[in-house]
Amino acid sequence: MPKVLAEDGAWLRAAVTALRDGGCDPIIVVLGATGPSPDIVDLPPDVRHVWAADWATGLGASFRAGLIAAEDTAAGYAAIMPVDTPDVGADVVARVTAAAFAAPSGLARAVFHDTPGHPVVLAHKHWTTACKQAVGDSGARTYLSGKNDMVCVTCDDLATGNDRDYPASAAR
Repeated sequence: MPKVLAEDGAWLRAAVTALRDGGCDPIIVVLGATGPSPDIVDLPPDVRHVWAADWATGLGASFRAGLIAAEDTAAGYAAIMPVDTPDVGADVVARVTAAAFAAPSGLARAVFHDTPGHPVVLAHKHWTTACKQAVGDSGARTYLSGKNDMVCVTCDDLATGNDRDYPASAAR
């Protein structure tokens, strides 16, 4: 099932709440396997959506679709937050965005127990090149791997940052 529908949309609601309460505005939700219509998900009225038509090619498609949609806003930064890290809350988002705002590079990412995680925050000046390098199952990873000026923000005290492949209610 599409992860935005996991646990009756709880993962999606948690991600939107974390972003909003963490200081992000606007919020853009990228849809993929659900199809282009937002009617299948329960999006708050102030949340925009975009469909990644090529979603099946990998998460790079969703990353690109989100950043391209962000180009139509006044945003100077983008916080990339997948829905499958449901314990990452507003406190993590606020900490990582503050680090990106303060960094000359405008790049920051959450780190949990020495493992890179989300959110990842990119200043606008990085969006075009990051999009070009996002192919297959590589979102920002390829772009960020060549950056020595990214701030790694330890967030172990706030969340696990665990990427969940299955909802707790799903049989495996």
